[in-house]
Amino acid sequence: MALFTKNYMQAGTGQRLTGPARFSELLERDLKRFLFVNLLTVLGFLPLALGILTAILSSSILILIPACIIGGAAAGPALSCMHDTIFRSLRDAPGKCMDNYRHAFQQNWRQSVLPGILLGLLLGFYSFMLLMIWRASKSPGPGTYAVYLFGLVILTMFFSLYWPLIVLFEQSSKERFCSCLLFCARFLWKTLGCALLQILYWGILLLFLPWSVLLLPFTGIWFILYAADFLLYDTMNEVFSIEKQIAEAFPEQAAFYEDDETWLKRKQQK
Repeated sequence: MALFTKNYMQAGTGQRLTGPARFSELLERDLKRFLFVNLLTVLGFLPLALGILTAILSSSILILIPACIIGGAAAGPALSCMHDTIFRSLRDAPGKCMDNYRHAFQQNWRQSVLPGILLGLLLGFYSFMLLMIWRASKSPGPGTYAVYLFGLVILTMFFSLYWPLIVLFEQSSKERFCSCLLFCARFLWKTLGCALLQILYWGILLLFLPWSVLLLPFTGIWFILYAADFLLYDTMNEVFSIEKQIAEAFPEQAAFYEDDETWLKRKQQK
């Protein structure tokens, strides 16, 4: 089991850093891991993106639907592995990147296919609707934009919880769905803030297309998911007892922290 040096904990306590210091710590420690898994996630979303783009250019719903189903089925497992990597980092789980990724894919791909198809269809239809609004000879009223944004916010809030629950717990779809709704209702402002942050991020990337495509291998998918998951993690851990349940079921995944005295003794022995 991996040992974390005192650079990754509060001096003299053997406990994790908190707030911005914790955010920076994980970026410094796991940046290469995030970038690698992000690249695999971008490749997983590539069929969906190409399918939606083809449907939009041809203005064909008949192309859009099968493209979203096939592309979403590929994107779902990739997205679950991205969330798994982030949550392993947040709970300081040990293990090599490729071993963890392989395990996450084997464990979660079946549960991720149907949500991936649903996500693909929603992304496809929302992209198609945005195109129709842009092409409309008469600009839609504020009510149309309000409904469009409201639906987008609700879906983002829901999926911000649904994907983490896929990779964290073995639950039925009904249990997972209810857990998402209850969490969003209880912590409305926090989940709403995370959803708006993600929408703002993707809106900026969309605004600067096609140049923003160049950012996808570097900050594309992983950074905004990491930021959102980081903001939600402490609350999720408190509500769902994430680390306690995982430590009981998989002791090898539990994090271990040294206090300063133990750390110094180990360094002196070396």
